[in-house]
Parts: sequence; structure tokens; C-alpha cells
Amino acid sequence: MLKNTNFSILLSFLSLWLTSFLKNESQIIVGFILILSFGIVHGANDLLLIKKINSTEKTTYWKILFNYISIVLLAIILFTLVPWLAMLLFILVSSYHFGEQHWENKNFYSSKIATTLFNTVYGLFILLLLFQFHKKEVMTILLGITGLSLNFINITLLLIIISFILLGMFIYNFYSSKLFQKNLAVELLYLVVFTILFKVGSLIWAFAIYFIFWHSIPSLLDQTKFLFGDVSISNFKRYCKSAFLYWLISIVGIIVLYFVLKDYKIFDSIFFSFLAAITFPHVFVIERMFHVKNKKTE
Repeated sequence: MLKNTNFSILLSFLSLWLTSFLKNESQIIVGFILILSFGIVHGANDLLLIKKINSTEKTTYWKILFNYISIVLLAIILFTLVPWLAMLLFILVSSYHFGEQHWENKNFYSSKIATTLFNTVYGLFILLLLFQFHKKEVMTILLGITGLSLNFINITLLLIIISFILLGMFIYNFYSSKLFQKNLAVELLYLVVFTILFKVGSLIWAFAIYFIFWHSIPSLLDQTKFLFGDVSISNFKRYCKSAFLYWLISIVGIIVLYFVLKDYKIFDSIFFSFLAAITFPHVFVIERMFHVKNKKTE
């Protein structure tokens, strides 16, 4: 885990160095290339993960698949009928997902509810920290998605509130967990890295760096180990080969949507509906994967 995070720090600062050579338009292009490559690939093996989970749990494959498809359809319906609610849920679910990936090797709570709350608060802090440095762009995107002016939302105030909640959780963990005490200094260092990254980079560029180097690649490694037993070049190739068709379908769908709807305001809503339709069920599958993995280590 430490090797992975050291690698992420190195790539983050390398990306920040590249920021001085890339114009804002170039940052956006490269950022989207990263998101559409590693970002989508890391969620493209969900069906294979479902089969693996089904082989180790009593839950049937068809039940998990039914839940997966239901979540996809619900996401699309919500973004179509109640986009502001869908966006709120998207942010909260993504927050949990980011926190879960970051802390999955360091479980400080015996309670599932406490673990879920901690992961969500941590992930929400990361997103609000990013939003804080790019308020205008964030509000423009939210307006395009929801059709509502959300300028009444005080991102700074929300960040302060979440910061105090997270601080309280950190203090509790410090006094109750030796593992947390051991990792506190390096975790604070990561937060400093994220702050520098979000402040210096543009919105898409900063998000892409965090999303790819701190979330997608670590998730790819975890999934590869879960599916094939260990992380190696050959197993990584197996992962990418099995994910290729799903990834290709996703990319073609996004490209078609872009050329069909690029001149319409509805494209933003449809695009984020598409991403959410991938993200919501992916979070469900990864949560089950970690559940199975943790049961094996108990």
C-alpha cells in the first residue's frame, strides 16, 4: 500500500510540473483522456467481479446482476426526472467510494455504520476541497446539470463543517487505534498534497490526477488481485483484456452522445447520467468485493 501511495505522490507532483507546460485547454483534453481511459477501465470489470463474488458467497449471480441493472436504471431515471437529487446522491456515493478505496486497508471501526460514515465524510472532504478552489466552474457545471442556480450553496461553509467533523473522527481514531496513530503523519501529508494539487491545477486536471492516480489505479490493483490472485503484468493484461469490450461500449456511447447532443444544453445532463449509471452500480460491486476480501482475512 505504501509503495502505491508513494507512486501516486510522485505522479501527482510530476503532473503538477507538467501544469506549467500545458495550457488550460490542453489540461482539459489530457484530463478527459485519463478519465476516459484508466477511469472507465477501473469500472469495466464489474460483471467479472460479480461472478467472482458469486463464487464465494451464497448470493446468486442473477440476484447481484438484477441489483446492478436496477441501480443503473434508477440512476438514469433520477437524472432525467430529479437531476438535483441525483447529483446530490452522486456526490455522496462518490464520496463514500473514494473514502472506501483510500482506507480499505486500514479499518478502525468494528461497526459497519461507523466505517461507512467515516469513509463518506473523508471522501466528501476531498471533493469539497477540490470544489473550494474552483467554485465558479463547479457552479456552472451544476447549473448545466440541474437547471437550477445553486449560488446559495456556501461551499466554504460546507468545507468548514465537514473539516470539523473529520477532525473529530481523526482525534477519536488517534486515541482508539494504534494503527491510526502509526499512519496519521502520512495521511496528513496526503491532505497537503491534495490541497496543493487542487489549488494549482484546473478543475478537470486536478480531478483527473486525483481520480486516476489516487483512486482508479489503486482500485485496478485491488481488483486484479481479487480476480486473479496477485498483481503482475500478466494478470493486469488479463484484467484489461476482460474489461476491453465493456470499456469500448462505454467510450462509443459517450462519443455518440457528444456528436448527437453537443449543441444542446441537455448533453451535460445526459453525460453525467451516463457516468452516474456506471458509478452507482460500480460502488455497489466494489463494496461487495471488499466485504468478501475482508471476510477471508478474518
